Amino acid sequence: MTGVRPLAQINGTVVLAGAGKMGGAMLSGWLARGLDPRRVVVIEPQPSNDIRSHLVKGVRLNASPHQCGTVAAFVVALKPQAFREAGPALKPYLEAATLVVSIMAGMTITSLGEVLGGHIVRAMPNTPAAIGRGITVAVAAADVDATQREVADGLLRATGSVEWVTDEGLIDAVTAVSGSGPAYVFLLAEELARAGIAAGLPEALAIMLARETVAGSGELLHRSELAAATLRQNVTSPGGTTAAALEVLMGEDGLRALMTRAVAAATRRSKELAK
Repeated sequence: MTGVRPLAQINGTVVLAGAGKMGGAMLSGWLARGLDPRRVVVIEPQPSNDIRSHLVKGVRLNASPHQCGTVAAFVVALKPQAFREAGPALKPYLEAATLVVSIMAGMTITSLGEVLGGHIVRAMPNTPAAIGRGITVAVAAADVDATQREVADGLLRATGSVEWVTDEGLIDAVTAVSGSGPAYVFLLAEELARAGIAAGLPEALAIMLARETVAGSGELLHRSELAAATLRQNVTSPGGTTAAALEVLMGEDGLRALMTRAVAAATRRSKELAK
């Protein structure tokens, strides 16, 4: 890819089907990066107040296919279960050559093509997209041309980093690692606080310590060029308190085994959603 196409240069309408948390984050990112609100149509039967706040800027809600004009990109941010029901009603918005960008877990390029047609990019973002710190992995169907890929990259990059792969089979594991990954990190903060309370800390202090420790460590990891393992080792003095804790966390039935099983379970479920 030679570069990211600025969103202001997209010719035609961008249609967003599904404006929940992830779809809403994408919409906010697009508008912040210069996409003309008048070029955006949101298909959402129950829009949130945040989505409605964009309407005064010119974003159109539930416009008909005829009212949309030429659709440059059709972005699907529905839950997979809802897509199976809504898909036939969405198809009239597309022409055979329309770019389709899906962020639905488990929905394969083949499945999307059978329901919608179009030239398909399948992507998996994650919830830090809400603050512009998401990570998205995308794969393009063989008939997606270079210009369409640039458009898709620009739309996805509005909420954070984007990585492209050529093997669609990797997306299920991507879903399990980065798509579901924020929940694992939030669980770490939750359980670290609970353990602090069990060790005698006041509840409010334990929650604050856990929250700030996870957030600060994540920011350190983000800014540092060092590997996570190196950063861990830098905190760990031989025979010290951290080493005592890591003996438990890195034991035979510790975090490595649990995380491997958790990611495998999420990967299986992602594959099941495609059936």
